[in-house]
Amino acid sequence: MSAAASSTPGKVKTRRRGLVEWLAGLEDGAIMRFAFFGLLIGTVAVLYVDYHELTAGEGAGLSIPSRPILPPASTDGPADGAMPRITTSPELLEQSLQIALGSGGALHLTGTFDIGSADRFAAEIAARGEYVETVVLDSPGGSVFDALAIGRLIKERELTTRVEAGSLCASSCPIVFASGAERIASANAAIGLHQMYAAAISAEPLEALRVAGTAMADAQTTTGQIIAHLTKVGVDPALWLHALETPPDRLYYLSPEEMTALRLVTELLQD
Repeated sequence: MSAAASSTPGKVKTRRRGLVEWLAGLEDGAIMRFAFFGLLIGTVAVLYVDYHELTAGEGAGLSIPSRPILPPASTDGPADGAMPRITTSPELLEQSLQIALGSGGALHLTGTFDIGSADRFAAEIAARGEYVETVVLDSPGGSVFDALAIGRLIKERELTTRVEAGSLCASSCPIVFASGAERIASANAAIGLHQMYAAAISAEPLEALRVAGTAMADAQTTTGQIIAHLTKVGVDPALWLHALETPPDRLYYLSPEEMTALRLVTELLQD
């Protein structure tokens, strides 16, 4: 064995002893701060991995989600575990939001809330709003910002919202539904919630940490806006707890009893 090799264990012990002595010399507060920042870095790194896996580099901003979560992949919900039957085709739900004025003053919103949906909705209301009485929803959700903007305009116009039997209103869609002056849903409608997440993360690690931190701050701000909006329209803000507690790749389906107890509906149809 060479002299260099034989001296290696001694060097390692010296470095370890130096580290121990350095840690021992720190004040308790400094040690706590060191541990906290280490934990924070680890947490952000985990969030980055989770966000990266969920989004695969598509789009930008907060959404729920970039590709809608459709039944039967998600089955969380009331204790009886019964998942509502949805009759709308997945292809129709996955397309960008379609806005169509039907008979009886019913404005149908079908598909995913993509970025710009709120602008298209506002343009439709500006052009033909005098004919619109009810907004009929069949959507797996999408952009939270657009859903909030659509909801605010529905509240301003005091329109009725409706989800029919066999239809889906999930993720950010319940924000829109909750905005109606009257909120009518079938007991056989599927109304579900789950977490929002950032729809883009940089491939660069340092940039990813910055974006992940920004995304967390944005999520907190947006959650505050959602809760304030639910309170303003008369819906129990506890509704959003189901969203916060449910992973973004699943859905929590509300039972008819929960819809009533949380004041999400003003009329529940037994059809």
